[in-house]
Amino acid sequence: MLTFPDVQMLDVAGPVQVFSDANHQAARPHAPPPYRIRAIAPEGAQIRATSGLAFATEPLPDPTEPLDTLIVAGGQGVMRAAEDASLVEWLKVRAGAARRTASVCTGAFLLAAAGLLDRRRAVTHWEVCDLLRRRHPAVTVESDPIFVRDGPMWSSAGVTAGIDLSLALVEEDLGRAIALAVARHLVVFLKRPGGQAQFSAALSLQSADDHFADLHGWLAEHLAENLPLSRLASQAAMSERTFLRRYRQATGLTPARGIERLRVEAARQLLAGTRLPAKRVAARCGFGSEETMRRSFLRLQGVSPQDYRQRFGGA
Repeated sequence: MLTFPDVQMLDVAGPVQVFSDANHQAARPHAPPPYRIRAIAPEGAQIRATSGLAFATEPLPDPTEPLDTLIVAGGQGVMRAAEDASLVEWLKVRAGAARRTASVCTGAFLLAAAGLLDRRRAVTHWEVCDLLRRRHPAVTVESDPIFVRDGPMWSSAGVTAGIDLSLALVEEDLGRAIALAVARHLVVFLKRPGGQAQFSAALSLQSADDHFADLHGWLAEHLAENLPLSRLASQAAMSERTFLRRYRQATGLTPARGIERLRVEAARQLLAGTRLPAKRVAARCGFGSEETMRRSFLRLQGVSPQDYRQRFGGA
């Protein structure tokens, strides 16, 4: 785990805990643990994270030393780290000695600075996806996935997505049963419901002054029903005119578009997590027809429901 001053603590602690728990779950008498975990940093000294917590690290090892997995953390200090020419060169050579290399959150900027993501798909925190595109046009940046694998290069989205990525690495190494046991112990999803979206539709509809949180919670439980403007306004205890104006101000969307986002999210969860026919998924989520659902998916997800299920559907 490559770290640096002003690293994001959870970018380090999340993956480290996953691999540590995997060692426990895979423990066998007289057998060595599958993972030996090392936190390293350019100076090999105590590192202070942006949270204020400090932790010990080891110096950067010889770049040609055999290595299985190299994970680069993110955080506020990543841009300074990406300007360290000696660190970038070490990373470029070190990744060549690794079976696989990964980044957590904004750690993708350090991988990109080393040229390791050129002509590859990658993801980073949703707030800086556009910045990664501008700074590194040779990288194909995908905004929606929780994590992306392109050959030996892995990258994950914001902060806690490093746990999702690490669980996927454990599943690849030790099998689904061990990865699932780790996920259960950590009380997280092995694979998050709703496919790979970085944040939920309800979260994306929130504003700093969120008057409609209760309404969105109520809508999530009534998506299959008829939801005219009059019913929404009544639920929000407003006149229709006031409700329409204030909803647009708060979310930037019409109520119809807001409901569409919530319905698409609900459908994504059913498509990824169940084997329900698309027609029943459409009915449960209030689309009225498969064609209406398909048009909404193409508009909001860029893929059809069938393609989404093929890409993100579980076993």
